[in-house]
Amino acid sequence: MFQYHCLNPVAERGLKLFSEDYRKTENINEADAVLVRSARMHDMELGDSVKAIARAGAGVNNIPVDACAEKGIVVFNTPGANANGVKELVIAGMLLASRDIVGGIEWVAGQKDKENIDKLAEKQKKQFAGCEISGKKLGIIGLGAIGAMVANSATHLGMEVYGYDPYISIDAAWNLSRTIKHSKSLDEIYSQCDYITIHVPLFDSTRKMINKEAFDKMKDGVVLLNFARDLLVDEEALINALESGKVKKYVTDFANPLVAGREGILVTPHLGASTEESEENCAEMAVKELRNFLENGNIKNSVNFPNCDMGTCVSVGRIAICHRNIPNMISQVTKILGAEGLNIADMTNKSKGEYAYTLIDLESAASQEALEELRAVEGVSKVRVIK
Repeated sequence: MFQYHCLNPVAERGLKLFSEDYRKTENINEADAVLVRSARMHDMELGDSVKAIARAGAGVNNIPVDACAEKGIVVFNTPGANANGVKELVIAGMLLASRDIVGGIEWVAGQKDKENIDKLAEKQKKQFAGCEISGKKLGIIGLGAIGAMVANSATHLGMEVYGYDPYISIDAAWNLSRTIKHSKSLDEIYSQCDYITIHVPLFDSTRKMINKEAFDKMKDGVVLLNFARDLLVDEEALINALESGKVKKYVTDFANPLVAGREGILVTPHLGASTEESEENCAEMAVKELRNFLENGNIKNSVNFPNCDMGTCVSVGRIAICHRNIPNMISQVTKILGAEGLNIADMTNKSKGEYAYTLIDLESAASQEALEELRAVEGVSKVRVIK
């Protein structure tokens, strides 16, 4: 029997994927797994029972990922599950920035009591006019699940699309339209594009990547869209770029006092993945990841441990070991198992940065003594019996 805890409301369609072997608990420190959306976990003390955390979304900045890795807690996210919802909002953002649709709607609402509103509208509509996006150049920084969807949709709207991603995956490359131009540098995006949208994760290397130097290289009157992370843009430099006319519009999904209500900036209240479909997709993916990990020891879409899949265990036993990625670890593990007379039927070891993960299928069950010896090895954070 496994127990799970939800820190936020999670779509019922996802929770229904848990089998009768799972029970929901209100005590996080009794849980084997935690499901989370936006709740901040940095100040939470997690008990030894917690083996995995699944974020129903892509970003994990609300989770202490490194601290979890130290404790052998595998952190999952759900990349691509909400991609279509975000993509649609990005496209809407481009349309809203191209014409003063919001201003026009607000003007009409303000004239609602006037009988001749139709005639007034004909006279005033010019002040809300704009341009079409067809034929314009769109630069996309980051061609992951969302960026690739935006790119393909923009081509269908008649835009000339430039994409930049030095780390693009093979799968993402295959999913891109052949008409998309692959830029070799950000400078090409900045200098060529009328619209620029950002779809990269927030790391120290990407924090405030859209800064004064970047704005200086952009075309006058550029439209910038940010539905990824607010801290990717140096917003002080952005305000200066708006005031100078370098940036025509800034569309963002992240509200703060600096950008809210400011002329030239359209701010939505973090609506990117706020669709029924996105929430359900994320919940389903998160639950499937947790079940595969808890029941089989397999890892897919972890942000702090490597992907590792040995399918369903057909041997007598299986153990999973979370540990640091250091020399001599595997030899120490196999020596302990060999000394106990345990024969290894199958084994895989994968690493990701400072951490690694080892799955071992055994032809006989591991003794408690052997498990304790494994846990005592320096660099081992968690040893778990899968079967």
